Amino acid sequence: MFTPDITVVGGGLAGSEAAWQIAESGLLVELVEMRPLMTTGAHATSYLAELVCSNSLGSNQPDRAGGLLQEELSILKSMVLACALETTVPAGGALAVDREAFAHLITMKIEAHPNIRVIRKECTSIPGGPAVIATGPLTSRAMSAEIAAFTGQEQLFFYDAIAPIVSFDSINFDIAFRGSRFDWHEHNLHDRAGDYINCPFNPTEYENFVDALSTAERIPLKEFELELVSGVQAGKRHYFEGCLPVEVLAQRDKDALAYGPMRPVGLIDPRTAKRPYAVVQLRQDNLAGSLYNMVGFQTNLTMPEQRRVFHLIPGLEQATFERYGQMHRNTFIFSPGLLHSTLQSRNRENLFFAGQITGVEGYAGNIATGLLAGLNSSRWFKGQELLTMPHSTMLGALCRYITQASAKDFQPMKANFGILPPLESNNRKIGRRQKGLLYHDRAISSLHQFMSTNR
Repeated sequence: MFTPDITVVGGGLAGSEAAWQIAESGLLVELVEMRPLMTTGAHATSYLAELVCSNSLGSNQPDRAGGLLQEELSILKSMVLACALETTVPAGGALAVDREAFAHLITMKIEAHPNIRVIRKECTSIPGGPAVIATGPLTSRAMSAEIAAFTGQEQLFFYDAIAPIVSFDSINFDIAFRGSRFDWHEHNLHDRAGDYINCPFNPTEYENFVDALSTAERIPLKEFELELVSGVQAGKRHYFEGCLPVEVLAQRDKDALAYGPMRPVGLIDPRTAKRPYAVVQLRQDNLAGSLYNMVGFQTNLTMPEQRRVFHLIPGLEQATFERYGQMHRNTFIFSPGLLHSTLQSRNRENLFFAGQITGVEGYAGNIATGLLAGLNSSRWFKGQELLTMPHSTMLGALCRYITQASAKDFQPMKANFGILPPLESNNRKIGRRQKGLLYHDRAISSLHQFMSTNR
């Protein structure tokens, strides 16, 4: 008879990693996932750890915050990161995966583990025994109500969006060209300049595109998104600044896209031998190379408007959209008042939270908090001291931020060097890359030292 020691609720990136870490510690774990019996509107398959936004886990370069976090995950033996490395697709200086192959591999590993039992049902209450809650930003309404009742606080929220995916065969290569921005390529010895497909704009094309984008019709909010949340009328949209819909950026300033996701720095259009005024970049989305996603083009435009406006992009005049962009509400708890930096609940010692519901943003951050929650829930069960990661590591800094941030401006946080303790001042100016490497070296040294004393 399978009697679980710990229950993990939610089979996304964080929940899958947490379940794996618990199982690898020798404990029995029940992983409860509501899909496919209950869908979210954003997911397309029944696989665990399905990616619904970008297919990129972020930069894998050591001088970047995302690259540092990925290296920490590797040192900590993350199963999800290992699966990402097995299912990579070309993405320059980033770690991107074939979505389906990635999720399929994780699902196979989880379901084959003798210490894990996967239950497909909606969990409508917090388990009474030891548990990890990793239900993610698309937590069901019933479970959201249970979590809100348990915490005694209302849910916070923000709107998140996903980008469209186009068919490779429908891209016009008389206009589009391959190339990577030099801000990655200049620091690497291997020539992978063809990892991205670029759709170039001249000033007139860009101005027409921004005008069309700014005035295009958007999808109305659904009924459940118009409820009062945190005492704020949800009809007034609150966006996460790190994942703004392109139409919102376009409305803020006509040049916002040209200096943001459409910046042309380091790219030369072979037709003109000059740098374009702006570009839309496409990144490979599957191993077969048949699908490409529009980088940084999260959107909430209606489908007809997406067809109309995005066909104005040079090179995508006849593009076939295999998936349209969409927007959904993400929910997360007020972690500063609810969690210790170990991700343990302040109100119940056998309960842990992980993933995006804690206020950590980004795939790597979700994986990392799932890993820590899995390790700490196992250690709690065994009567061992819980792990508080060093603040000089990216994982430690993220956990410190989400559990100690100011209530006034708490919002989801991605891995970034700004949340790490300052480097020791030596009164000399150093470049961004060198500074990143110093953060990296200090973090990795701290992590190895930490692990040597916490085995």
